[in-house]
Amino acid sequence: MILIEHLLFGAALLLLVSIFASKIAARTGIPALLLFLALGMLAGSDGILGIYFDYPALAQAIGVVALIFILFSGGLDTQWRDIRPVLRQGITLATVGVSITAIAVGWFATTFFGFSWAEGILLGAIISSTDAAAVFAVLRGSRLKGQLIPLLELESGSNDPMAVFLTIGMIQLIQQPDLAPTALIPLFIVQMGIGAGMGILIGLTMRRAINHARLEYDGLYPVLTIATVLLSYGLTTLLGGNGFLAVYLVGILFSQVNLIHKRSLSDFHDGLAWLMQIAMFLALGLQVYPSQLPAIAGQGLAIALFVIVIARPVSVTIALLFSRFTWRERVFVSWVGLRGAAPIILATFPLLAGIEQAAVFFNLVFFIVLASVLVQGTLIIPVAKGLGVYGEQQPKSLSPLAFVMDDGIITNNLIEFTVPEASPVCGKQIADLQLPDGTLIVLIGRKDDLVVPRGGTLLEAGDRVLLLTRDANLPSVKALMQI
Repeated sequence: MILIEHLLFGAALLLLVSIFASKIAARTGIPALLLFLALGMLAGSDGILGIYFDYPALAQAIGVVALIFILFSGGLDTQWRDIRPVLRQGITLATVGVSITAIAVGWFATTFFGFSWAEGILLGAIISSTDAAAVFAVLRGSRLKGQLIPLLELESGSNDPMAVFLTIGMIQLIQQPDLAPTALIPLFIVQMGIGAGMGILIGLTMRRAINHARLEYDGLYPVLTIATVLLSYGLTTLLGGNGFLAVYLVGILFSQVNLIHKRSLSDFHDGLAWLMQIAMFLALGLQVYPSQLPAIAGQGLAIALFVIVIARPVSVTIALLFSRFTWRERVFVSWVGLRGAAPIILATFPLLAGIEQAAVFFNLVFFIVLASVLVQGTLIIPVAKGLGVYGEQQPKSLSPLAFVMDDGIITNNLIEFTVPEASPVCGKQIADLQLPDGTLIVLIGRKDDLVVPRGGTLLEAGDRVLLLTRDANLPSVKALMQI
């Protein structure tokens, strides 16, 4: 008989091993999700621990819950000023790009492996989206030039809804052969329309509610945001909309305002997103049976290579056809087509729907994800450097501190900037700058030294300045410094 103590001990052990495995991933360049999946496989029925786990519905439920918190965290860390210049390109990649990938893989699977057209496109739809968890984990902290990071994060955070729609739509077409493919068009409009509408409505309502709730206990604010995430997905889905899109939009809307305890909430959801990633990948690793993978290894490898070499580059080329991205940047975007947990979660949909080829699809998708993460994920930085899109080392932040105002309204900003060469403040004393009232230069980083500023301290080009000011003063400070 398995006691709750056994389950808790096993869960703690897997979590601890996963956490320390992430350190190995950071040092070796191997994506952490690959190690999490491997741990799940080692603990599963065919692994060392021999834990029996064959519950597709449970794996899907864990995956969906984990994914919505990962998407919310990604949206919460997204700055509108960063994604606004690439909004059109990101949405095009998330819709047109996903559709082209699904159709291309469908053609390949039908032509070379004998699937029907509906089955082939279903397989393509399942693996059509790049994975938010994988991309966020790999790109955060990297130093890519230009607007590559906001483009890739926007794409990976917003393309799951399209993949979910295509997967569900193709399952309906397989189950109802008399249903015309054009019947999916109104379904698309309804799902995306309700998803976007509910995301905006709940986001605007709840961010105002959070700032005016005046809760007696600070610890309840993270609980309130958790409830918001669950409400966004659950209510939107019940109304027939796309819950993933709603959750991501709520996260983005939350990121655009000064929420009470915003820094602590962001840190909380970042930690929660990591917990969700570990739980999701462990559960999906448990669900797969490694002994079944060799039988489909040939097909899986062929499809994975087709996606990496042909389908993804073609979809990116078409989606970014009229953009200002250089060919080097487009090649890099093509390479960062990481498949991860989202396709594996979607592969459980055919299993639960009783599709004839469902078991084959699940194993194929799992193998394709492993190949994608192992090949693409481990070579992202070398490819970026080879294409010349990897930026220079950024200086460390001047301040390890975070200011959090507890009065319900954040009135001060602690900002860090570099004094431009042509700035009119170069060579001037701090006392002569005529800074707005309530503005204070806290610290100056000059080359490898830290300078404690005084009234007579001269500012030099290239100085990294840590400055505290009020929200209302930000425009005048930026105009003065020309930043």
